[in-house]
Amino acid sequence: MKPLVDLTGKRGLVIGIANAHSIAAGCAQAFHDCGARLAATYLNGKAEPFVAPVAETLGVEWLAACDVRVPGELEALFERVKSEWGGLDFLLHSIAFAPKEDLHGRVVDSSAEGLALAMDVSCHSFLRMARLAEPLMSDGGCLLCVTFYGSERVVEHYNLMGPVKAALESATRYVAAELGPKGIRAHAISPGPIATRAASGIDRFDELLERAAATVPQHQLVTIEDVGGLAAFLVSDAGRHITGTIIPVDGGQHLLG
Repeated sequence: MKPLVDLTGKRGLVIGIANAHSIAAGCAQAFHDCGARLAATYLNGKAEPFVAPVAETLGVEWLAACDVRVPGELEALFERVKSEWGGLDFLLHSIAFAPKEDLHGRVVDSSAEGLALAMDVSCHSFLRMARLAEPLMSDGGCLLCVTFYGSERVVEHYNLMGPVKAALESATRYVAAELGPKGIRAHAISPGPIATRAASGIDRFDELLERAAATVPQHQLVTIEDVGGLAAFLVSDAGRHITGTIIPVDGGQHLLG
């Protein structure tokens, strides 16, 4: 089947593949199917065995460790992009983290340390990636991150990640405005609830999935393939004049109060 968009020759860096069922894997699959060249990261040695088989299936050219909490690892990653490819056309940021004790508690009870760590990994790392990608996108490019509608509405049990994702969405708009003159676009994709390993850390997430499936206008949950289709379009030349958006892929969930 002919892909909807052509990414032949475009170089993309995918950050956040946890396993074959992660949102980042769904996006990477779409990028691959559309002809892109890919590089990807794994968090650490413990995660590598889960990521490497997915990367091999997708024809990822190279893998690298990247824990944004470790000083120098993110910078080393972009140095490798420069040495391997000489430039970059698009990037997907699909990582988030909050300490369990803060994630499972009330927002008003969150610790300063927990909030700071959640913001650093889930939001500020996107700004760091944008800054490092900027000189590699001399002909323009696209930066994507992943959010959730709990940034706009109070979602039971989403807790601390709500304010953190709200910050990420605001950061995306500023990135789009500041890097737009260089032809670099930025978007936050907002999928509906998807059963991923990362989402399983949210307390009673299975209940959220059940409610979403029953109440969204389309009466079905979205998949990682649905997210990948949007991601591929946004990084393609077909999306070259779209930037600074927060785009839902949620079966219409964002329409509901």
